[in-house]
Amino acid sequence: MMDPIEYHKKYGGKIETMPKVPINSYDDFAIIYTPGVAEASKAIAKDPDKVYDLTWKWNTVAIVTDGTRVLGLGNIGPEASLPVMEGKALLFKYLGGVDAVPIPIRVKDENQFIEVVKAIEPSFGGINLEDIDSPKCFYILEELQKSLQIPVWHDDQLGTAGATLAGIINAYILTNKDPKESKVVIFGAGASNIPTARLLTKIGFRYENMVVIDSKGPLYADRKDVDKLMFENRWKYELAIKTNKWGAKTIEEAFRGADAIIAASTPGPGVIKKEWISLMNKDAIVFALANPTPEIWPWEAKEAGAKIVATGRSDFPNQVNNSLIFPAVFRGALDARAKGVTDDMIVAASQTLAKFAREKGINENYIIPRMDEWEFYYKVAGAVAEKAVELGLARVVKTREEFEEIAKQRILRVRKELSAVVTVWQ
Repeated sequence: MMDPIEYHKKYGGKIETMPKVPINSYDDFAIIYTPGVAEASKAIAKDPDKVYDLTWKWNTVAIVTDGTRVLGLGNIGPEASLPVMEGKALLFKYLGGVDAVPIPIRVKDENQFIEVVKAIEPSFGGINLEDIDSPKCFYILEELQKSLQIPVWHDDQLGTAGATLAGIINAYILTNKDPKESKVVIFGAGASNIPTARLLTKIGFRYENMVVIDSKGPLYADRKDVDKLMFENRWKYELAIKTNKWGAKTIEEAFRGADAIIAASTPGPGVIKKEWISLMNKDAIVFALANPTPEIWPWEAKEAGAKIVATGRSDFPNQVNNSLIFPAVFRGALDARAKGVTDDMIVAASQTLAKFAREKGINENYIIPRMDEWEFYYKVAGAVAEKAVELGLARVVKTREEFEEIAKQRILRVRKELSAVVTVWQ
């Protein structure tokens, strides 16, 4: 493998802006810029929605971060986050046919962050929030979703939660478990697991049957720090009040009799112990999603009695990765020119992703598609767009099949274009 520093230096970054209109003669400039461009501007001034027809807004997303929680590297700042955001933009383009612009920003607090994003809304059809420290990431997402008329998404929250949901759906089918009666351990109470708990309730799981574990142990209503959480992290506070009907106070009590554990916490190994897994019910489901090393090695979880194990890594079976979700969600939302992204749209994406795997044939080592099975991206996009129409959030109304075909053609075109780009740069 080429040295990463040399690789990035060779290409001078991973993305660039290229014109998509032909320039065949000097006269073309009169259309591309002055005086012809004024006609497009005047049309938008009369009808702001024409910006979707006459500019890149219909297909462009801003990837916005403050660099406070980057890829397990922590608070490395906006400049150091830029290579990661460039990589994200490349995934948007290759997997979803979406143009994405990295925008690391230097801001002091969450309210300043919100104001910056509000200010750039006119240029973009969607906002992808990325690598923002918890719990302020929850506040930023909620406030922007309330105030903007375009989809706002925090991938560390919603992308990971959506992929997790798809995997859980199929894992429960394989093990013949009932979500309504199932005890689930949520190991880690950060950016991804808090929305994961919420999305689980959308498909039949119950808050009271979950036990959420943070760095201090299980959350429960009368834990000593709960009142403090009310002011410092109301999202975790709400889980403390709603979950853990048993009042489990130790990790062993939390794991005993559980059907599944969803871990998104500290990189391992050894963060989750084999003896804890052995306390779970027969045919236990273990999602150990920390990167780069899962909280417990898959073979250790199996030795302790787990039937299905998923991680965040591509070199193990059942990779649960937000890249399975966000390109398709934005493809569908942009094609519908949606005014937002809701939990129902995410659930539609997860269910479609899970169905794609079932149609190929799920088993213990295949509960969720791989990123190279590109066909599911346009199917998920169609489901998301259809749900946006159903919810009254779409500016464009078409059938699911029509949205699927639009997404398929756009993704295919980009894959062909990028093949040519690779040839040029080699």
